[in-house]
Amino acid sequence: MSVMRVSVRALAALLLVSVAVVLAGCGSGIKDDPVLRLSASEALEQGRALLDAKKYRQAGKYLIHAFQVEPNSVSGRDGLLLAAEALFLQDRFDAYVEAESRYRDFINRFPTSARADYAQFQLARSLAARMEKPNRDQETTRKALAAFEELVRVYPTSEYAEQARAEQQHVRDQLARHEFIVGYFYFRTSGARRARPLAMAAVSRFETVIDKYPGYEDREHVLFYLCRAHHRLEQPEKAAEVCGRLRTEFPESKLLAKIPAGKEAAETVAAPGAVESEGGEPLADSRNLP
Repeated sequence: MSVMRVSVRALAALLLVSVAVVLAGCGSGIKDDPVLRLSASEALEQGRALLDAKKYRQAGKYLIHAFQVEPNSVSGRDGLLLAAEALFLQDRFDAYVEAESRYRDFINRFPTSARADYAQFQLARSLAARMEKPNRDQETTRKALAAFEELVRVYPTSEYAEQARAEQQHVRDQLARHEFIVGYFYFRTSGARRARPLAMAAVSRFETVIDKYPGYEDREHVLFYLCRAHHRLEQPEKAAEVCGRLRTEFPESKLLAKIPAGKEAAETVAAPGAVESEGGEPLADSRNLP
């Protein structure tokens, strides 16, 4: 029994020492880090000053502390939004990822805030800043478009709505360019291999651009290659309809002179690997399109 009592006492003493060490460590951390000693309002003020001085990484430490200390206060709310801003302004891929998360957190926590529309706009911009090149996967691009559309839908009278609409067109052009590049690859490959399914796949991609992205800036080339794809598939009526649209919409186009006719239309094959410019000169290999 005496041995048990000694063991219990020893264990209790050990626990007390452990707690004291932990508490001392916490106190030392607060003492050593001046940010942790600040109130939410103090941290917010210093964070704003650093943000104005374009010291974005340093500002982020103060701003996120303001939020963590008082997450539901005005200072905490402003700290969270500005912490997202400090990340966004760092102009780095990983910072954009984290900024998106912070903006989303702000919207979820404060959906009725007067700044919720701005947070949604910046969230969309954080996604748009990470869009891949048109010849790569466009998942992030689609998310950016959805985020801009969400702003216009939820906040139609927002001061950022017009900018969001302009950004939407830029993002749509990216998605349209992606469809065009894939369609061109199918078109070129179908000619080299005389593969009808690939020509049909090209038509599908080109029609997607025409129907889904009517404002695409390079519509002229899409119509041109859609016309040629129908020729390659020996669909003269459809080819004539599309070529007619090309003539109507772009009467001065240099591409009109390149539209083949008759038997030549079905047999014409672009030079392997070459994407033609408006003047007919090779522009770039489709594998290297931007």
